[in-house]
Amino acid sequence: MKTNVAKIVSGSFLLLRSLFWTMLLPGTVTLYIPYLIVTRWYPTMLGPWNVVQLLSLIPIVLGAAILLHCIWGFAVIGRATLSPLDAPRHLVVQGLYRYVRNPMYVGVLMILIGEALLFISVPLIVYAMGFFALVNLFIIFYEEPTLRRQFGASYERYCHAVGRWLPGRPFNEADGAAEADL
Repeated sequence: MKTNVAKIVSGSFLLLRSLFWTMLLPGTVTLYIPYLIVTRWYPTMLGPWNVVQLLSLIPIVLGAAILLHCIWGFAVIGRATLSPLDAPRHLVVQGLYRYVRNPMYVGVLMILIGEALLFISVPLIVYAMGFFALVNLFIIFYEEPTLRRQFGASYERYCHAVGRWLPGRPFNEADGAAEADL
């Protein structure tokens, strides 16, 4: 009985932490900052949407689905959140991480590009490019070295088999290599 209660409490706390970090990190990047940019340059958006604006919903919805899927995976598989302060204790190479090393960032970038198309906004495109540049530097100079120290050879095999930004063949955790295409 105590074990079940402990699991429920632990799971509830993990859910709250995940919600907090989701609202703080991707929420700020994909909602709050774009809101500030859009209201600065485009205080009102009147009139019917054009085809580009309607199509912009595709990367926004797809990016949000990717992001939420990864956040869920971190919670369920890694028992952690997307925050570097609350990172998974073991290497997460399941789900979308089998195909690309940084699917969360890819999802956020898709949302930002979709928002730039939705608002037909050059400042939002510039913001998305700046986000990508900063995230790339963060990954290269902090995240990857940290993961190499923490997970050693298994992370090296993973990096060798799976691209940083572009999806490829799925990673097979059992042998540490990409699976052959079926």
